[in-house]
Amino acid sequence: MSTAAKEIKTKELTINMGPQHPATHGVLRLVLDLNGETVVKCTPHVGYLHRGTEKLGENRTYLNALPLMDRLDYVASMSNNVCYCLAAERLFGIRAPERAEFIRTLMAEMTRISSHLLWLATHALDIGAMTVFLYAFREREWLLDLFEMTCGARLTVSYPRIGGVRNDITQEFMDSLYRFTEEFPGRIKDYETLIDQNRIWLQRTKGIGVIGAEEAINRGLSGPTLRGSGVPYDVRKHMPYDAYDRVEFEVPLGKNGDVYDRYRCRMDELRQSNLIIRQCLDKLPPGPVMSPDAPKFTLPPKERVLTDMESMIHHFVLITKGPMSAAHEGELYSSIEAPKGELGIYFISDGSGRPYRMRLRSPSYVHVAALPRLCEGELIADVIANIGSIDIVLGECDR
Repeated sequence: MSTAAKEIKTKELTINMGPQHPATHGVLRLVLDLNGETVVKCTPHVGYLHRGTEKLGENRTYLNALPLMDRLDYVASMSNNVCYCLAAERLFGIRAPERAEFIRTLMAEMTRISSHLLWLATHALDIGAMTVFLYAFREREWLLDLFEMTCGARLTVSYPRIGGVRNDITQEFMDSLYRFTEEFPGRIKDYETLIDQNRIWLQRTKGIGVIGAEEAINRGLSGPTLRGSGVPYDVRKHMPYDAYDRVEFEVPLGKNGDVYDRYRCRMDELRQSNLIIRQCLDKLPPGPVMSPDAPKFTLPPKERVLTDMESMIHHFVLITKGPMSAAHEGELYSSIEAPKGELGIYFISDGSGRPYRMRLRSPSYVHVAALPRLCEGELIADVIANIGSIDIVLGECDR
């Protein structure tokens, strides 16, 4: 029998990838049905972390529940805090001082860079690139040192407050951050020199995990994962919060919706975040950093309608494609553009000192649900590339 006539017989297998696997970025378990090395079926399982953040938040005061948010996406805790404080401020009907808004915007973009650097380091390491892992951590350490200089913590910061921020930033902090913004564009070029046109990197990312714009919207994707498919949705642009309406920046987009495009979107976002930080430093106004109306022991207004309708419309129509329903009294949904996508908080207030109901819309949870679509029909090695490209953390999945 000739070689051409021979058939390669494969055996179908069902295997577990995770939950103890370094490339699953947390305790994620994927049940993979394989035909040879091709993924026939991918079934994600979350629930190995047992956080209970939402129910814990309902049994604490609004201020005491703030540290719970740090533990969701623990590599972007500052953004989580900002989201929570904005939702509580809208519920209480107060606004942070202008200086605090600029500081929170600045901190959120530092967090975006820090989160993207960790993503780049681990994503590249998963695929086989070691040097960029070490390079990215070099700049991330600089940012963590700045967080520590401001609030004494590097990872779980609890720095923003309902009505502003805990304390003002110092001149030493601003000088060091300014030097960072001057040096960082050159460091991004270093990363790109290593992998951007590397033939192995291109083979592992180009044409892998392709998802079109319409399907990405229908599946509720957001952040760079959505923008990699060419959808220009960014909460900072569509529903500006804090000081985002007073700074200029572009929203990077992809074309093909593959692993490479999602990588390129985040790399371009590093430059845009650096630009936003520079503008915040240049435009930082004087004044207080806490609102005099910030609640201490006061209660939120009972049965007062403070729903951000524009945010509700974008959330229900653009993200979930679900039917629009009338908001109940004392009901509020507020969202921000976190590093991984749209992070939202849904509050129902009964006038007491704690949320009657608190629910979270975490981007990682939505993105995990899209893994079967990205992985099925691809090789098992591409599962690793797909997981890295959607940038998930399981702390905000099992919440």
